[in-house]
Amino acid sequence: MARKKVDLAYISNPKKRKEVLKKRKNGLLKKVDEITTLCGIEACAIIYSPDEPEPQVWSSDQGVESVIFKFRGVSELTRNKRMFCQESLLRKNIIQVQGQLKKLRNENRMKEINLFMCQYFVGGNHLDKSNIIDLNDITFLADKKLEEITKKIEMLHVQEVTPTTENEEKP
Repeated sequence: MARKKVDLAYISNPKKRKEVLKKRKNGLLKKVDEITTLCGIEACAIIYSPDEPEPQVWSSDQGVESVIFKFRGVSELTRNKRMFCQESLLRKNIIQVQGQLKKLRNENRMKEINLFMCQYFVGGNHLDKSNIIDLNDITFLADKKLEEITKKIEMLHVQEVTPTTENEEKP
């Protein structure tokens, strides 16, 4: 049976929130137990709940102390390398999305300028009504297109010259 997607939002109903906490806590402790049994590793879970004065500890106090002691024995660089930090993850995602946004804005601007140039060549648009930014962008795009055309002409010229020199060398 497929499960429905859970909406990850704060549960405002206190009774329902306690019920969900209890179920999730038991599921988490079960998973920790399974991973220690199946993989033969040491793991622990410490859960602080607002309804309980003492934190719930799995597996035992000695087991938790053993795992924490091993964790503290590892160098800080190695320890922090695999730790999950929500803030750094969000910063990384924000930077990535900002880069995508910048790329899309540039693509849209190039498409606008391309359309503007096409309208100019067809005769429906005049450059005297354009501002300096649009004119600079048009100049940039025109230079870019001119470079592409020059490269294509050079490639065609090289292709035309190469077969004739190969034919002359063979006889």
